[in-house]
Amino acid sequence: MSASNPSPYPARTALLAIVLATTIACLHDALAQGNSAVTAADIARAERSQPVITDDDIRRAQKKYRMPTEDMLRRVPVPAAPKLDALPAPGSPRTIDLEALAKGYEASADHTATARGNRPGPGLLVFVSFAMPEPTLRRLVDQAAKTQAALVIRGFVHGSLRETVAQAQRLIGNRQVAFHIDPQAFDRFAVVKTPTFVLVRDGAQAQACGANLCFAPDAFAATAGDVSLDYALDVIERQAPRCAEDARRYLKKLRG
Repeated sequence: MSASNPSPYPARTALLAIVLATTIACLHDALAQGNSAVTAADIARAERSQPVITDDDIRRAQKKYRMPTEDMLRRVPVPAAPKLDALPAPGSPRTIDLEALAKGYEASADHTATARGNRPGPGLLVFVSFAMPEPTLRRLVDQAAKTQAALVIRGFVHGSLRETVAQAQRLIGNRQVAFHIDPQAFDRFAVVKTPTFVLVRDGAQAQACGANLCFAPDAFAATAGDVSLDYALDVIERQAPRCAEDARRYLKKLRG
């Protein structure tokens, strides 16, 4: 190919020339190393098929595929940094107010901590389950708020902390009630059904039981059944003389 008959595809022709030149060089090396499969005729044919790249081909390629000048680059608009505060805020789920669960905790901390094995003093626990009838739960929530008793459940509802908190908040509302999720407390007091009412004696001390804590059998009294808190305290007062004084103390709070 000559300058009078330029290639209509200068860029592709240049690439082909590079490939053929590389091929010819490899053939020469093979022939020099005595490779009988490569002959001088093979090299001659490869050289004849190599296109000739003229200055006109190079100029046309440079004109068609020219590099941008500095002036052109300066005119390209620089993308502005995104304004993060202008982005739409993702929809946030309805938040669960934990204040209703926290209210009353400090007021009943001394009592519930005793029943959980942390310090001496009387403690009143009501072991419940969300599978219980809702009227029963609401009645016990009202009575726990008056006596500073703590409600205890074994675990999460359907394995979900969010669902557990939502149900507890719906039951407790704005009342001051301590609410605990404590499976070890169920084991500590051998609770097998709900509701179960546990009254820990004033001055009772928790003991180490393996990796857990427990109380001596005479350190607390318990009763179970679908009854009110005052009825359970009456039963404890009559049937557990060692806890009678503490039971009367809570009954006094409950009955005003």
